[in-house]
Amino acid sequence: MVTYNPKDWIKIILSFHKSSAFKQMLPAFILLAIITGAVAYLEQHYFQNLIPNNLTLFHQLTGFVISLVLVFRINSAYDRWWEGRKLWGSLLNNSRNLCIKLNTFLPKEFVTERKNAVALVGNFAYVLKEHLREKNVTLLPNEISDFNTTEYLKANHKPNYIVNYLTHYLFTKCPRLNVTPNDYLLLSKHLDEFTEICGACERIRSTPIPYSYSTFIKTIIFMYIITLPVSFGVTAGFWSIPIVLIIFYAFASLELISEEIEDPFGYDENDLPTDEIAAKIKVNCEEIVLGPAIS
Repeated sequence: MVTYNPKDWIKIILSFHKSSAFKQMLPAFILLAIITGAVAYLEQHYFQNLIPNNLTLFHQLTGFVISLVLVFRINSAYDRWWEGRKLWGSLLNNSRNLCIKLNTFLPKEFVTERKNAVALVGNFAYVLKEHLREKNVTLLPNEISDFNTTEYLKANHKPNYIVNYLTHYLFTKCPRLNVTPNDYLLLSKHLDEFTEICGACERIRSTPIPYSYSTFIKTIIFMYIITLPVSFGVTAGFWSIPIVLIIFYAFASLELISEEIEDPFGYDENDLPTDEIAAKIKVNCEEIVLGPAIS
């Protein structure tokens, strides 16, 4: 995820040419500029009397309609991005709350149990972010004693296996602490939340916008842009080249940005900082459970 100062307008404006959207559209920019220049030349020299001057009125009206469609498109994509961010914020808070309770339930002399519990929580966050990127994690970042690596590697759904193992691990250690049934419920609530967060992230990841809707938007943008040179070539001449390119950049960028942020768990520059959040979960949980004792 790109970090920036939203108040630094000059730097943001001057860095637009470095964006992935601009790089993706650069070949189309060049081709569209050539087409627009050629159409403007032909209209100015050969077809000036055949093209009505008020043809731009059509694009003014349809441009407003397309703008409304694109606003809805990017809002729906941003909703998916923001929901993903809330889910990972919930994962961070849920991990902290679980470790706060474990710090109370597990006495300090249970050093191995405390380290294993923290390692499992940190591993879940790490495995989940890689699972959402469709990567198979074969080597866990945090070492766990007596962990059955062979069974873990056989599991098709690695996050489920980690939560299952964590639940089994905690509920087999807690009876040694003489905890009450209510204490089990407190732990169970956070463990259930792990699978709820995982399922919600998978829903976002595996459910793109309907194919027909995506096809319609791309088709209507293409038809609108490709006919712009005909409208502006006769009235603006070669000035139609920057006019068409600016409109194309605005419309196409909105669609490209929407495509990028509707799946917020990957490696794109506008995706969620899941690497940083997973690292923060590990650090925070270690500090809570393995840090200084509370007297």
